[in-house]
Amino acid sequence: MLFRKSIDPQCSYCRRSAEVDEDHVICAKKGIVSTGFHCRHFQYDPLKRQPSVPATPDFSKLDEEDFTL
Repeated sequence: MLFRKSIDPQCSYCRRSAEVDEDHVICAKKGIVSTGFHCRHFQYDPLKRQPSVPATPDFSKLDEEDFTL
């Protein structure tokens, strides 16, 4: 999903930006902006994109019978 074609543009993963803190980035075109901002100069950089953390499975509802063959 990191390399899909239709992504929502955000300055946090733009090629022209660098992270200042967790809420702001510095853009080569616009200066310091929020991470959710985007402009017409957006260029996607997949290496800056952080994938979401997968949900942990809940094993408390399973019994010992569920693990036997």
